Amino acid sequence: MDRPDPVPGRDEVLIRVGVAGVNPLDHLLRSGLVDGLDGGRPFPRVLGMEAAGTVLARGEGVDGLEVGDAVFGFALTGGGTYAETTVLSAPNTARIPEGLSATVAATLPVAGTTAVDVLDQLSLPAGATVLVNGVGGGVGLAVAQLALGRDLRVIGTGSTAKREHAESIGVRFVDYTAEDVVGTARALLPDGFDGVVDLAGGTSLRTVAPLARDPRNVIAVGDRSVPDLGGRFVERRVDRENLQRSARLALDGLLTPVITAVHPLSDAPAALATVETGHTSGKVVVKVA
Repeated sequence: MDRPDPVPGRDEVLIRVGVAGVNPLDHLLRSGLVDGLDGGRPFPRVLGMEAAGTVLARGEGVDGLEVGDAVFGFALTGGGTYAETTVLSAPNTARIPEGLSATVAATLPVAGTTAVDVLDQLSLPAGATVLVNGVGGGVGLAVAQLALGRDLRVIGTGSTAKREHAESIGVRFVDYTAEDVVGTARALLPDGFDGVVDLAGGTSLRTVAPLARDPRNVIAVGDRSVPDLGGRFVERRVDRENLQRSARLALDGLLTPVITAVHPLSDAPAALATVETGHTSGKVVVKVA
């Protein structure tokens, strides 16, 4: 579809999109399962929550961003990022630092900042053990990378297709399609894990939560029922500071997004369909320009 360039409102910037990240949140919003993150806009609607691009115009009240800046951030007002141009919320947008590609930057708003938030919330000391349940996706791999960078021991669960990427970054991988996850985990750590990060939810969350020594150190990213198990839902920070922090980690080599598919804008439906299966390894992006 064609649409006029959006007009940036107060605290918004209009950007020419270079690369858009594709996330499970996109199809959840489309399905009406998540409220409050899309500006309440009616369908038909452009999907996509994160992007990297170039600032074309600024709305009133924008500080720290100028026309021509290369930026990355969140589209929190429903503008969508699977598009040639869109508006980003300026407080939730940061400059792309020199040396970081737009493709990598476009993967950081969701996966990168979520991983930082999870590990900050756990606050485990070096040498501690963490189980990443659902390690093979974009967030799971980011959590594992940052945990390893904090000198944590990481065991991750996933399907067979996720093994290669997880093991390539140093994760002790447990294939839930071929192994008894609980039995294998208890054999590795009979006294339990210092932390459990869950990215799968549902029955899978309830299976692995008892593996944590302290239920308060079970952090769920998607399943909001985790307090019923004594655990906590991730406390998200989507501001500029956290974006800048994830970008610095990427520049320092501590966070290297595993990008497994790059689709043109014309192929965005296929990109989202791939992510919607729940079996995607790493990150999928849409290259717009």
